[in-house]
Amino acid sequence: MRRNMDVIREIVLAVSVASEPVSSVDGISEEDFASHAQLLEEAGLIGAAILPPGKRIATDATIFRLTWAGHEFADSVRDPKVWAKTKQAAAVGGGFTIDLLKDLAKGLIKKQVEDLTGVKL
Repeated sequence: MRRNMDVIREIVLAVSVASEPVSSVDGISEEDFASHAQLLEEAGLIGAAILPPGKRIATDATIFRLTWAGHEFADSVRDPKVWAKTKQAAAVGGGFTIDLLKDLAKGLIKKQVEDLTGVKL
């Protein structure tokens, strides 16, 4: 299984608006959902029940909540235009990490706020 940042984003955004635990997301296979939920838990972005427990590849997952870091990530990549620019900028650097994507997205949002308000952040 290869990590897919679009799948990561879709799962995080789905959990951010859910009013109950999330065990699937439309358009994402069960296998991809479980394995990416496992990665999200390892990254500290979600609280979840991952099966089987331990270091084996997940076959099932239920996500109960986003952590503070998960909410920060969701807020930074929620806008589709910001997400597209973030992925484009990350590709120039040759790789994607959660921290890089979050920092790039925050930088783009900061620039938008500065351009709209004239207030330097």
